[in-house]
Amino acid sequence: MKLLRHGPRGQEKPGVLDARGNVRDLSAVVGDIAGDVLRPQGLARLRALDLNALPLVAGVPQQELRLGPCVGRVGKFICIGLNYADHAAESGMEVPAEPVVFGKWTSAICGPDDDIEIPHDSVKTDWEVELGVVIGQGGRDIAEADALAHVAGYCVINDVSEREYQLERGGTWDKGKGCDTFGPIGPWLVTADEVPDPQALRLWLEVDGRRYQDGSTSTMVFGVAHLVSYLSRFMSLQPGDVIATGTPPGVGLGQKPPVYLRAGQTIRLGIAGLGGQTQHTVAAPVRIPQRLAAHSE
Repeated sequence: MKLLRHGPRGQEKPGVLDARGNVRDLSAVVGDIAGDVLRPQGLARLRALDLNALPLVAGVPQQELRLGPCVGRVGKFICIGLNYADHAAESGMEVPAEPVVFGKWTSAICGPDDDIEIPHDSVKTDWEVELGVVIGQGGRDIAEADALAHVAGYCVINDVSEREYQLERGGTWDKGKGCDTFGPIGPWLVTADEVPDPQALRLWLEVDGRRYQDGSTSTMVFGVAHLVSYLSRFMSLQPGDVIATGTPPGVGLGQKPPVYLRAGQTIRLGIAGLGGQTQHTVAAPVRIPQRLAAHSE
């Protein structure tokens, strides 16, 4: 199945893609693509549905019909850094002995084709196409041999990153990873039964028509099963948690000289079998601090 969320930002409804590429509404069946719906029992219930009997949603998805992030109410947005050896090399860093783990704020999550806002003082906003893993059956201390059974499905993620915030401002990487709109997820959640081998997926990214990233999940340092097991040693994984598994080489930081995003550009990215995303970059609005705004009333 290809599960999705459609409609205006903040008002998304649950849906599913039928065999003809049309969106069918699931609102009468489930409240959202989130939480217990992603457990094995919830997905089994959805698989048993006659999709042709569900209401047809007007509009071509990702054209007239906006798609939101394919998972709702995400509890944790966990990211893995330097998980492709050649990306570590282009970043001037060593291949890690254990997974590099950091967080992306859930307020960064947006739809797969929503605009990416370049922060007003940004000088090094970058791109990263990544395989997203969505947890279905939660757990702690999950054995690696059982780990893939805990995955509800897979999706495309653009781990947008501001490198100056991330690497030059001190502290952890998180501050360069979690700006608003820095987490496009989707277009759909492809359930795990339709992805025979998550370590055999081609992924790519272009900026203004130039191909920068063209890699395969087969070259990950730590595969999906290892990551799920590893993370479950340090935290409870819960239904709807999202794991971004790292990016192949070709990011802006690794170009010679480096290339970074600016307002007015178009990013296209995708993963074989999981769909694609298209984003336009815009200047983030300059917001008046709330305290000053209150004084001005």
